[in-house]
Amino acid sequence: MENGRGGNSSGSKNLPSGNDPHVQEVVRAAHEELRQLLRQRAEVMKRIGTVKQTIVGLANLFGDEVLSEELLELVDRKSSGRQPGFTKACRMVLMEAARPLAAREVCEQIQQRIPPVLLRHKDPLASVTTVLNRLVEYGEARTVIRENGRRAWEWVADPADSGFAPSRGEAPASRL
Repeated sequence: MENGRGGNSSGSKNLPSGNDPHVQEVVRAAHEELRQLLRQRAEVMKRIGTVKQTIVGLANLFGDEVLSEELLELVDRKSSGRQPGFTKACRMVLMEAARPLAAREVCEQIQQRIPPVLLRHKDPLASVTTVLNRLVEYGEARTVIRENGRRAWEWVADPADSGFAPSRGEAPASRL
């Protein structure tokens, strides 16, 4: 039995080659769709960040009791018995920061708020830097260069600030 790669198989005679213009068109179309979906994902992640930051700001102003249990969980503020994950801790620190933070500052904030999270890491500063760079890749944070030439990270709160305008019919989120 042949696997379709041999020249004698009846099915392989009709398969177009990789150089066939139709195959190239399908690959090009799939590539473009993938790029579009990745752009949309970045926009959605930024919008999620904006809404989460708005909710966190409201909770800071009026207290966590204004939020339902589900909402507390969605914005990583629910105090379940277990500690939040490392990435969630980095997100919380960035989301609640009033200015861009250096990796060392994020580390210090985590140390103050939830020290057990850092205990699982040999080099917490390197781990924080890795997570912060990943949040940039996800479109949730951005890197800024401080006056001293060092990197800092900030939560991407407003799609207008990040180069993405709100969708048609969608009002821009207000800043708190």
